[in-house]
Amino acid sequence: MKIHFHKNFNRQYKKLNASQKLKTKQRIKIFLDDPFNPILNNHPLKGKYTDYRSINITGDLRAIYKNLNTQEIIFVKLGNHSQLYS
Repeated sequence: MKIHFHKNFNRQYKKLNASQKLKTKQRIKIFLDDPFNPILNNHPLKGKYTDYRSINITGDLRAIYKNLNTQEIIFVKLGNHSQLYS
């Protein structure tokens, strides 16, 4: 699987503290091995994010991604629940 990162995701990633950056890298590695690993709580979104899915990074930190095709995805947003869904 090939992963792309949207410029917004990269911008939000740079604002994270060191611990959150490390956790994000770890969760993306888990995602590459098994996108539906229970620790990720991978789930579809509704409303304006209908074609997107979300994974948990930490308790409140989420990453939103979209499947581009069967072999490619793009992570588009990264932030806490209130930042992403308000």
